[in-house]
Amino acid sequence: MDKGLIRDRLEKLREDMRQSSVDVCLITSSDYHASEYVGEFFKTSVFFSGCTSDNVTLLVSQEEARLWTDGRYFISAEAELEGTGIVLMKSGEKDVQTVSAYLEEVLAGGKTLGFDGRCVTASAGKKYQKIACECGSGVKSDYTPEERIWDGRPAMASHPVMVLPEELTGESYASKAARVRKEMKKSGAGYLVISRLDDIMWLLNIRGADIACNPVALSYLAFGLDEVVLFIQESECTLEFRKYAGENGIELRPYDEIFSYLGRKRFTETVLVDEESVSDAVLGTLEAQETEGVELIRKKSPIPAMKAVKNAVELKHLREVYVADSVAVCRFIYKIKTAMDAMRRAAGETQRLTEITAAEEIDALRREIPGYLDLSFETISAYNANAAMAHYQATEEKCAALEPEGFLLVDSGGQYLGGTTDVTRTIVLGELTREMIEDFTLVAVANLRLLYAKFPYGCSGINLDTYARAPFWEKGKNFNHGTGHGIGYILNVHEGPQNIRWRAGSNSDLTAFEPGMITSDEPGIYIEGKYGIRTETITECVEAETNEYGRFLRFEPLTFAPIDLDAIDSACMEPADIERLNRYHRQVWEVISPYLEGEEKEWLKEATREI
Repeated sequence: MDKGLIRDRLEKLREDMRQSSVDVCLITSSDYHASEYVGEFFKTSVFFSGCTSDNVTLLVSQEEARLWTDGRYFISAEAELEGTGIVLMKSGEKDVQTVSAYLEEVLAGGKTLGFDGRCVTASAGKKYQKIACECGSGVKSDYTPEERIWDGRPAMASHPVMVLPEELTGESYASKAARVRKEMKKSGAGYLVISRLDDIMWLLNIRGADIACNPVALSYLAFGLDEVVLFIQESECTLEFRKYAGENGIELRPYDEIFSYLGRKRFTETVLVDEESVSDAVLGTLEAQETEGVELIRKKSPIPAMKAVKNAVELKHLREVYVADSVAVCRFIYKIKTAMDAMRRAAGETQRLTEITAAEEIDALRREIPGYLDLSFETISAYNANAAMAHYQATEEKCAALEPEGFLLVDSGGQYLGGTTDVTRTIVLGELTREMIEDFTLVAVANLRLLYAKFPYGCSGINLDTYARAPFWEKGKNFNHGTGHGIGYILNVHEGPQNIRWRAGSNSDLTAFEPGMITSDEPGIYIEGKYGIRTETITECVEAETNEYGRFLRFEPLTFAPIDLDAIDSACMEPADIERLNRYHRQVWEVISPYLEGEEKEWLKEATREI
């Protein structure tokens, strides 16, 4: 993006701030629903900063601008912000101020903080208001400068809603509603206000297409013991969905009526709100009702924990989908390997692959799978140094040609009528340095130790992360992202509450693992200017055993794709690590080989050979 254009937009923002009596403007990368990925209409942080990271907090004052993002995006964000005048703040790094600490500094002395309360979670909004109050400053939580500055802003997305049959969901809406109401009653709540899109989709057994690669529909849900109101764009509601809503007692109202509804509704029962998922604007509207006698319960929604544990029907479909998806990944790896072999033999006379054409290859193979809906995220295809940017995206203007040397990292996945997939494999294209081989082996060891872990019931991701990170720590190394995230079912590729990471970010990090949870296992290492390596296998949590010492769980792989033996040095592995690698490759061969023939099958046999 033109850096001069960003500087010009920042100056327009500062002028708007002066006219609106706002001293510090805070802009997030989220939408009205605390979404990680957002539609084009909501990319305000990209408009003002040029930074395309999915986890951004931008703070602008008259004197400076700073942008916070996490370790997945440090390298790419630094390049995108260069020349804009915006300072990159590497969240979690030593001596880097947090957003809160910086606000405490810049708000001192009667300043005004402005932000769009619809794009800030209630918990974050309360924190910012507390900081401002303690600094003797104020907050303008309805500050929306993009509405005046962003010419040509894309329209809000709107696509028809799809109703999923019980043959796919494994549970009816009525059954899910009864379970949610049971949990609400335990909390003494008569209403639950829901903003998170994947929670609404799961509960109602519907899907949408308002965010690229995320099958969700922009909506809010007021879910009561006797009343259910869905706020959704009228253009989304097909005849089938209107009929379905009517049969299930779901009242449909326009999407933009949510605030007038919450502001006028005289709730006769207690309202449960999850401050981590509803927006500051939603909570503020409900808090205004407290003076009218409405009682609020600020507590976690019961839906994420229910949604995370897949039922028997979902698991059956997921296993089938992951086999089909893994076959596509294996065929892709074979194609890339074969192309590099041909390039070496032809001494550069063959047609060159690029990061983009490689991505197109795996995307095309997925589209051939029955039930394919979309990608689950834009395919990451990164060659050598580009792979050091954990969430790198190749473009026509910035795209590396593949050579028969080094690594190609491909992180990809699909949305199917039957599941959501995600997988990363780092493929050897040719000659490697000693350092690359050692790091690749280290990542493989870390991945396999977590994959075959056995652990007592009650363990959370904080406990389990050590399985993958210990091999890194032993060598004085680390990686700057989580080790694993939950995955949705025909839903968002990133799903909580369970995750695997070594640093606690919120109480959700302490969620204990349950059989039926689907989670990624994806350690990596990233050497700026050289290469990046990540191996990601998706796992299903299952029962292991129950004995006199208690109940134990373990993981089963859902992903079946070889870990490239061309970069494995068994001398860097302990005997148990070698056994784990051989065990995994035996599983890959047993599951995938029936679907391959001829040269592809011969390649797989060699790729999964015992070492």
